[in-house]
Amino acid sequence: MTDVAEPAMRTAPTPRSNTGLSIGQVAERTELSVHALRFYEREGLMTSPVGRDAAGRRVYTEDDVQWLTICNRLRASGMPLTAIRQYAELVGQGPGNEPARLALLREHQDRVATRIHELTDCYDLISDKVRVYSEHLANGDADRLWNPHR
Repeated sequence: MTDVAEPAMRTAPTPRSNTGLSIGQVAERTELSVHALRFYEREGLMTSPVGRDAAGRRVYTEDDVQWLTICNRLRASGMPLTAIRQYAELVGQGPGNEPARLALLREHQDRVATRIHELTDCYDLISDKVRVYSEHLANGDADRLWNPHR
């Protein structure tokens, strides 16, 4: 999901209305559990405070959903919570710190590229083993495969 943009930042806190999204609706749309959403808020991973209705229930905006989608992808790619928190703080501050955001993202991009390379090596090894086993089974000589107990 590369087309998910950072949510538009508010220059001043905007009152949230009761027409927002409930925590259950956001959980469904982001594929995060209600527990995870509460955790993200508690750990400071949101770019702005989550609103509350008159009864104290969380009320999310579309911007929150977009941000949580970004966070979910960053987390799935292995970005540590501390880095996501730092990124959230930078985004929450608004314009003017884009070089710091870029540096943080480039650092993570390098870690992801390294991991992709490692996984590609693992995949190549497994693919080779699958090919060898398939050939030996088809030829009826699978018993000649390496056996440490011989």
